[in-house]
Amino acid sequence: MGNLIKVLTRDIDNNTGNFFLDFETTTDEMAVPLIGGENKHLFKNINDAKPTEAEKRVWEEVNEVLTEAMSVLQDLQSYSGAGEAIRQAIQHPNDEHVQESAWAAVVPLVGKLKKFYEFSLKLEDSLQGLLEFLTSSRCSPTQHLEQEQALARQFAEILHFTLRFDELKMTNPAIQNDFSYYRRTLSRMRIINQTAEEHNEVDNELANRMSLFYANATPMLKTLSDATTKFVSKHAELPVENTTDCLSTMASVCKVMLETPEYRTRFASDDTVLFCLRVMVGVIILYDYVHPAGAFVKSSKIDMKGCIKVLRYQPPNSVEGLLNALRSVSFTGLLQNNTYSIDYTLQHYLILTQIHMTCVVCFQCI
Repeated sequence: MGNLIKVLTRDIDNNTGNFFLDFETTTDEMAVPLIGGENKHLFKNINDAKPTEAEKRVWEEVNEVLTEAMSVLQDLQSYSGAGEAIRQAIQHPNDEHVQESAWAAVVPLVGKLKKFYEFSLKLEDSLQGLLEFLTSSRCSPTQHLEQEQALARQFAEILHFTLRFDELKMTNPAIQNDFSYYRRTLSRMRIINQTAEEHNEVDNELANRMSLFYANATPMLKTLSDATTKFVSKHAELPVENTTDCLSTMASVCKVMLETPEYRTRFASDDTVLFCLRVMVGVIILYDYVHPAGAFVKSSKIDMKGCIKVLRYQPPNSVEGLLNALRSVSFTGLLQNNTYSIDYTLQHYLILTQIHMTCVVCFQCI
């Protein structure tokens, strides 16, 4: 059986019940190492949280996507790029052999990038399916997460994958370099030879969509954020609070699990801590996208200062990617919502200073 983490939710939904989030398993067969030393037991079909009959269809569909997520992460972790071949091709533009070698090196890599992009579309569908269950009006957010733990766990696993994917993408400039070279070369081939389409890994329309996808600093997170926004718009009959309360509840539970020694000592490994941190940051960002006022206001149901404090107490090299994700969404929200009141803007700045370690007045590093 898994190691159930019991969290007292006296600050969540104003009740004194117990809330459980099962984020890890102690079954050895589930702990198969990924490249880079991480465990993929969190992605496995774990029997600790079994879906009910009503949840089973959605659970099975999402489980297939999460199984594929493992291979996506493995491919991304091993993505080394074609940097040297591209450099040689640029330095020797008239050498046909060098040009062919560079093209041969880039094409299969673009095939991987296509796979990543197409997987993001599957992830979007999976998230919307989960939200339909976890945000229905038949019970409170805490009751949903207690009663539908199998789906809540899958939601957490999607967020974990998303933040991990984006961390890897942000630290690998070869991805955009390879795709840019591919598009430039393909354009030249079309001018010289109209049959270039035969050698095309992606058509022009798909290439444009992929270009927009990879232009984002956090492409998977942007996909989930857009999917959550679409879900709220599509289900206008549901109060937006159903979605935001679900997200804020998960963020609050993750924060309590991480900041309370009694709970944190029950984690079997540092991987579980990082998993919990990624889930917390993921739901904060989704909340910020969906909530009309965002996550960085005094009225927010997420204790942003507490969450950032938890992040800052972690080893810097383990959470820098998560802080970068928060930086990105916080500055974007601040710039796009310039009609907000001075009170909102100051509150936003105060929280940003905790993320950036800068002075509110002069914005110089302390």
